[in-house]
Amino acid sequence: MLKVTNANFLPIEKSDFPEICERKGVGHPDSVCDAVADACSRALCVYYMENFDRVYHHNVDKAALVGGTAKPQYGGGLIIQPQYFLIVGRAINQILTECGTESKLEYIPVATICLETQRRELAKIFRNLDLERDIQFDYAVRPGSIDLTGVFDESHHSEEIPLANDTSFGVGYAPYSDVEKITLEAEYLINSDNFKSKCKASGEDIKVMTERLGNKVGITVAAAMVSKYINDADEYINYTNQIKDAILDLAAKVIPEREVSCEVNVGDNVEKGIMYLTITGTSAEAGDDGEVGRGNRSNGLITPCRTMSLEAVCGKNPINHVGKLYNILSTEISREIYKRGEGDILEVHVKLLSQIGRPITDPWVNSIELIPAENVNFASIEKIAKEVSDEMLSKEYFINLRKQLIAGEIQTF
Repeated sequence: MLKVTNANFLPIEKSDFPEICERKGVGHPDSVCDAVADACSRALCVYYMENFDRVYHHNVDKAALVGGTAKPQYGGGLIIQPQYFLIVGRAINQILTECGTESKLEYIPVATICLETQRRELAKIFRNLDLERDIQFDYAVRPGSIDLTGVFDESHHSEEIPLANDTSFGVGYAPYSDVEKITLEAEYLINSDNFKSKCKASGEDIKVMTERLGNKVGITVAAAMVSKYINDADEYINYTNQIKDAILDLAAKVIPEREVSCEVNVGDNVEKGIMYLTITGTSAEAGDDGEVGRGNRSNGLITPCRTMSLEAVCGKNPINHVGKLYNILSTEISREIYKRGEGDILEVHVKLLSQIGRPITDPWVNSIELIPAENVNFASIEKIAKEVSDEMLSKEYFINLRKQLIAGEIQTF
């Protein structure tokens, strides 16, 4: 059921309430879990496709990062107890194939795939984490229940329309507000290779929290600093000031009309020797734990002033898991409608509701809310919304979306 309506609320940029937005950076324990879980799903998809020419049922979306114990100090420190990473989920690990008149039971090395993927992903994320010393890896992935694998089996062939694995919903909106843009771009900048080459003491565990009231924007950054590059308090302050200056320079380019302030590691008390020092660049070394789905939504942000889903997207299969597909698709539909509006649409909000066993191309509810620009005829933008919805809820679009997700080409956290 498609319903396109004229939204009865103001664009977020014109609202009176304080706007709040957050991004947990790639080295935050929750983001690490998201990254590894989704990478494990992609790795399983690739193995299934390469060996059996189809993807089998799996969901590996219950990863946890258990924090360790560490004693950082200027110039180094000591890892007392390593972190512990556990991937939990369901995946087909045995397949009965037919070769002429004979049957053959083939095994999928799910454990090996998951453990290798954990190591590979953490190596990509952290520059100062010793994978042999600072963290342990484990897995608890079992075969799925027959009812859900049955629904999945009706959906795996590319020429068929996938059937929803659950009665669930996804939401999305466009465009980003100024606050959302600077929050996202600030973390991207601080965790970029270019910035790390200039500011070696900056770890990957970055959290950016932004608030706006009127035209004033305040940014607070929590940045894990790497102790081996810091010899004293003055060097620590110099490095945190580099982060602050870089974000203010970025804000002047991204949101030049806003009055922006920025603070870094406000919990510090340098005089008392209390500073956000780490050995590995993440708070997980000293007790901060992580879990899939506790961090950024699929658009990369945590946005309490917007409609959000609590669905954990990462690690879910890209074939028929609507908790993943509908959240990503809602955002893509919103962005495409906004783009085609060419200024006639101020905001787009999309909500998609599935029903288990129903074709995912036919949502139970497809709700699109539009905020038109001043003096714009609603019928004209309603037509755009319907056209985009039809195009992006097609079988062909879902098949392409699946390929992009398996290739890791679409943001999921």
